[in-house]
Amino acid sequence: MYAVVLLAAVSLPPRPNIISIVTDDQAPWSLGVYGNRESRTPHTDRLAAEGARFTNAFSVTPVCSPSRATFLTGRYGAEFGITDWIHPDEDAAGVGLPSGTVTWPLVLQKAGYVTGLIGKWHLGGKADNHPTRMGLTHFVGLLGGGGPTMNPTWEVDGKPTKLEGPASDLIVDHGLKFVERNKDRPFALLLHFREPHLPYTPMPAADTAPFRTLDPTLPPLPAGVDVNQLKKWTREYYGAVHAVDRNLGRLLARLKELGLADKTIVMLTSDHGYMIGHHGLHTKGNAMWVAGGVEGPRRPNMFDLSLRVPLIIRWPGVVEPGKVFHETVSNLDTFATVLGMLGVPIPAGVTQRGADVSPLLRGQTIPQREAFFGQYDLHNNGLAFMRMIRTSRYKLVRHLFTHDLDELYDIEADPGEMRNLYRSKDHAKTRDELEGKLGTWRQSIGDPLLTRGPSVPRVAR
Repeated sequence: MYAVVLLAAVSLPPRPNIISIVTDDQAPWSLGVYGNRESRTPHTDRLAAEGARFTNAFSVTPVCSPSRATFLTGRYGAEFGITDWIHPDEDAAGVGLPSGTVTWPLVLQKAGYVTGLIGKWHLGGKADNHPTRMGLTHFVGLLGGGGPTMNPTWEVDGKPTKLEGPASDLIVDHGLKFVERNKDRPFALLLHFREPHLPYTPMPAADTAPFRTLDPTLPPLPAGVDVNQLKKWTREYYGAVHAVDRNLGRLLARLKELGLADKTIVMLTSDHGYMIGHHGLHTKGNAMWVAGGVEGPRRPNMFDLSLRVPLIIRWPGVVEPGKVFHETVSNLDTFATVLGMLGVPIPAGVTQRGADVSPLLRGQTIPQREAFFGQYDLHNNGLAFMRMIRTSRYKLVRHLFTHDLDELYDIEADPGEMRNLYRSKDHAKTRDELEGKLGTWRQSIGDPLLTRGPSVPRVAR
């Protein structure tokens, strides 16, 4: 009798739920809480006001599939052979996360959480790469990368199913069903929107109407750019961003109605950043030059605009409302941080490249990050092999197997990354030091390009 009473007295409170929201191709500059006064994102802004916002959050790869692999595993995409977005031909050949890969949903599943992913996967469409092999009990959505904004065909109950309605609404429709079904047990829900990825339209009138007459502010532009085209893209982009925000409002309202708001961590981020006219480019790490209203050749890049992501975390009772963090974090930290927030240990022997930054959310300090690294091997519609190191002051980007494309920027003096200092004699010492650190990092992760040279996945066509 005494032992039973003692156990009841020391029983731990239930762990919080977590809802992780990942948008696709969303830059921080598209959100009101990050300073945009033309986009309309009241629910995202409120989420930040009730939680914490990070100003220096990054992805380590500027395109979706490798970024998503990193987000789920705390490791670099190159470690899984995922170095660019997974092309349908690669998908058919079995490129993707290997079966049994340790993801943070898998660790949570084994710790007693019911787990689900609604929306975009894009980490392999074969049975061995399926989300349910990676710790996700429930999956509804798109295994590949593309998909229309309206009336998509998704996998539902294991079968391709034609759905009716906006994709953004459908994600939250199914997400709410998951929450309602599991409201009495610990759950981890991943909502992976396809918005605001191209194509930006069609979108519901509720999302496009606020921008119909907007004359949007554009970044500084090079000569020859079609300003009207960029403004049109920006208005459409804001409409897609609004669709996510509107549905975030639906989700937050339902959590409150169910009495789950104070029991649920809500984390919002994107897979990478984005550009509409910035640097004269359109999209992300595989961006295209824009001139005269026409998208031209690719400009492979690892600009901050392609890597910087929004990161907002509402953790009731723990995170100070309205808190702003300027520490550098990346999606490499997600695995350890999610488990740290939920009090679930990282399993022994599991490789982790990131750090647990949850102490920061609890009001504690974390070690200062000297640098973070990035990688991207473009092989769809172009060819590039890039490795990056970024400190608080400098960024070095090596374009491997090429000549005269390497980049070095003094981010403190030149935050827009407009002046390449790689050949500057005044910065030669800095360049050489960064190249040494970059080489050491490449060795530490077993960068495949150190041993096999430039290559792309071989698939049948």
